Amino acid sequence: MFKTQAAVVESPGARFTVTDVELADLRPDEVLVRIVAAGLCHTDLGVQAGGIPFALPGVLGHEGAGVVVETGAAVTRVAAGDQVLLSFTSCGTCRSCRGGHPAYCDTWVPQNLILGRRCDGTPTITRAGAPIGGRFFGQSSFAAHAIADERSLIKVAADVPLDVLAPLGCGVQTGFGTVWNVLAPRPGTTLAVFGAGAVGLAAVMAAAGLPLGAVIAVDRVTERLELAREVGATHTIDTRTEDPATQIAAATRGRGLDYAIDTTGVPALVRTAVDALGIRGTCAIVGAPPAGTEVAFEVQSLLPGKRIVGVTLGDAEPETLIPQLVDLHRAGRLPLEKLVRNYSLAEIDIAAKDMHSGRTVKPVIRMDA
Repeated sequence: MFKTQAAVVESPGARFTVTDVELADLRPDEVLVRIVAAGLCHTDLGVQAGGIPFALPGVLGHEGAGVVVETGAAVTRVAAGDQVLLSFTSCGTCRSCRGGHPAYCDTWVPQNLILGRRCDGTPTITRAGAPIGGRFFGQSSFAAHAIADERSLIKVAADVPLDVLAPLGCGVQTGFGTVWNVLAPRPGTTLAVFGAGAVGLAAVMAAAGLPLGAVIAVDRVTERLELAREVGATHTIDTRTEDPATQIAAATRGRGLDYAIDTTGVPALVRTAVDALGIRGTCAIVGAPPAGTEVAFEVQSLLPGKRIVGVTLGDAEPETLIPQLVDLHRAGRLPLEKLVRNYSLAEIDIAAKDMHSGRTVKPVIRMDA
């Protein structure tokens, strides 16, 4: 048993409370990581608000980055002292995992969200001896230390800035993967990203590196739209003062979009994104609204070959994609510094408010701050 501190959410709607917890002894395929930094994601806030199921009280956090302290007896990919980025977990044996699509693992939902424990029911985190929810996305990294599956870890060089690259584990991977892996836009085509948060801006960065005809960012926060321009958007649309349909029609010369990505989960914007598609256009839905959220479509509008596809984590294989993103950052082509603002673990509630207000695009919690 290993004692550490973590930010615990007691119940839906409750604040984060920093408290002492205990971590279980490692299983052979598990790794103990000293967390240096962890990105705060809208999925964390969705669980906190009660819109996404998870075992509460529990420890959230799924964009961890840190240093390996100890490894289980069967671990071979990392060793004590290695710097690592943490991502989601998967079984490694189902058809999706074997086919290179671990984000669609047969056990993804229970292992990453619902159980809050190992598959055999044993907890990884206790508090005063009582089990609480852990293993969120295979890690629960809003803590000074975390237990992670070996499959969740990506080794990185000792000199990479963990407090900048932590968001690669989910948000940035989702945005890039949706563009690169799922949509794979052809040269000269047009793409619009609805929502210029961390996922949306990552998608803009991914698209900006391709020879597209237009990359359009849609949001209601002026600062985020300005940032979208900085990282590669050719057009921006402020939904407070501009009609997206009219502006997209102008940017695409009336043809409509070839590709759209919705990162908001807001039904009206999802409908707008689909309606804005041209012939044989594709809309990727990435945002995760509360369970039960529905969107109505006019069926005949879909008949000209429009496609709607749901995407989890950019359909990424983290061990392949994340090192590519690290290399892009090293080359100056992935300016995550423009998105990130650091907070201490004690300031995690402030970080959440700043993300809601748009003041901060991607809060990253520094455990040593």
